[in-house]
Amino acid sequence: MRAILAAALLVATPALAAPKPDPQLSGVAKDVSEARLRSTIEKLVGFGTRHTLSDRASDTRGIGAAERWAASEFEALSKACGGCLEVAVPKQTFTGRRVPQPTEIGAILAIQKGTTDPDRVIVISGHIDSRVSDPMNATADAPGANDDASGVAAVMEAARVLSKHRFPATLVYAALEGEEQGLYGGKVLAAFAKARGWRVEANLNNDIVGNIHGAGGETVRDRVRVFAEGTKSVETPEQASQRRYNGGEVDSPSRNLARFADALAERQAADLGQLDVMMVYRTDRFGRGGDQVEMLAAGFPAIRVTEAAEHYDRQHQDLRTENGRVYGDTIEGVDFPYLARVTRLNVMTMAALARAPAPPEGVKIEGAVSPDTKVSWTAVPGATGYRVHWRGTTEPQWSKARDTTATSETLKGVVIDDWFFGVSSVAADGSESPVVFPGPAGSFVSVAPAPPAN
Repeated sequence: MRAILAAALLVATPALAAPKPDPQLSGVAKDVSEARLRSTIEKLVGFGTRHTLSDRASDTRGIGAAERWAASEFEALSKACGGCLEVAVPKQTFTGRRVPQPTEIGAILAIQKGTTDPDRVIVISGHIDSRVSDPMNATADAPGANDDASGVAAVMEAARVLSKHRFPATLVYAALEGEEQGLYGGKVLAAFAKARGWRVEANLNNDIVGNIHGAGGETVRDRVRVFAEGTKSVETPEQASQRRYNGGEVDSPSRNLARFADALAERQAADLGQLDVMMVYRTDRFGRGGDQVEMLAAGFPAIRVTEAAEHYDRQHQDLRTENGRVYGDTIEGVDFPYLARVTRLNVMTMAALARAPAPPEGVKIEGAVSPDTKVSWTAVPGATGYRVHWRGTTEPQWSKARDTTATSETLKGVVIDDWFFGVSSVAADGSESPVVFPGPAGSFVSVAPAPPAN
């Protein structure tokens, strides 16, 4: 009987049709400028080094000069949009393994307040600091053109493009210090978000996004990697027990953000020059990390955007030539057409998230020992409808869906045991939130555990 019901379902519910390209998203994508990206990287490289422990007093060299310049650029963008950006540089003092003396480390932020849902926040970030082979060498030239001036250039270009528009949710553009010394800028950003009471829906962390030539000799122009954690960093033991039994290992909010970006890249392929999103089911590259890790530790959904083919001679290296082999992270290693495509993906993803309603909360499923599955959730302000999704448990993307204006839907003949389920909210203009998997494993709202008492 189950096989008959499943066969009938496949006939009654065909695979989701590919949506048409969105002209508003195409518009913001077309506004991205290769020339502006190049200009930003040239300026950042021109500071000589941006090591976190480098000179903070000079106007021309070191992290202090870079910080002040980035803040002034955000201020200029704010002036151009009639004061639409609040510029803030929150700082904390850290001492650690790579910060031997107490040092103030900051996050340079431009905050574009949302029109109707300002506490819901979409963040794009990149780290402004750089380093050479010795992570403690704060005086040698460390141009950091790709790691990570490319990410900061994407952040600043996103601010320039998107500050011309207005969105229900708040957009935050973040250039972070201290990544190379221990992800300190990510800590500052996460603490600032919590202090402001932000509901961070997404952090798109761009780190190493401008190179197309891999260490093995390959050239990859048409693919970008998006890393996303599986189970939540803030998952409690009780939640882990529930998730292990009922599923959710591949459906954290971060994973569904990655699916959102992947689906958008397919939908807007003409705007991206066929840039494919390669979803990677890891928090970051093997044994490595970026500032999104600290956002995840604070309970905020986050993904890492990184080029498909890294060249390790151009990362964390002293500038030198040995046996005819050139080392160092210089601007010659940045491919600007590729960086522009990655930036367009970021800009469209931010716009799509910020204009859509918030992801649903309270998503749950019922249907044990039943041929049907009931999916329910709480109403979302600004949503005019909802989309119930389901897919086979080994499928990477949501493949089936049904629309409704209610806050529950019973899927006849869909056995709860055999599928994964989720819900997205939909606005009157058709814009759609990321999909939310049922229960704590998939909820976009999480609470990080309190730090241990001293």
